[in-house]
Amino acid sequence: MWLVVGLGNPGREYADTRHNIGFMVMDELARRWDLGGWRSKFGGEIAQVRDIVTLKPQEYMNLSGGAVQRTAQFYKTDQIVVIHDEIDLPFGTLRVKVGGGHGGHNGLRSIIENNGAEFIRVRCGVGKPNEGKQKVVGHVLGGFSKSEREELPFLVGGAADAVELILKKGPTAAMNAVNADKPRSQQ
Repeated sequence: MWLVVGLGNPGREYADTRHNIGFMVMDELARRWDLGGWRSKFGGEIAQVRDIVTLKPQEYMNLSGGAVQRTAQFYKTDQIVVIHDEIDLPFGTLRVKVGGGHGGHNGLRSIIENNGAEFIRVRCGVGKPNEGKQKVVGHVLGGFSKSEREELPFLVGGAADAVELILKKGPTAAMNAVNADKPRSQQ
């Protein structure tokens, strides 16, 4: 059984921010897979199709590992895919990775503390602000620029494609396909 997790923060004030790219990708997957409605369970919104459980944690980003742990234990999932924003990648860049550290991402830190580090990541590049931690917080909790907004459907769609490739062919095939691609802005 697979658990696919999209990271974000609950609440309308965060809906269109870089930190919520994981929720955006989950909504795209729900549309593609015709999941119907989300139901509240284990501290998140959950939907299921065949052997795939999807989760949007509804605890804030730095607490999202608890919802992932509870959901994974209940459904006895053996594979976890986490979709998240990544400031260390230029906007529009996608990368698939297995395992690793949190790189300062509080959502990943929480998941690692609760579940261990051996999960598959779909890293969605949102770019990095010029300097300073406060600027990082403002950047990830801020809205998209006009040019980013134009490219956002391609980033969300590409991340959803990457998740589907992971589920169909495995993480190695997804890494080989996705990690070789350049963002549309660099093509």
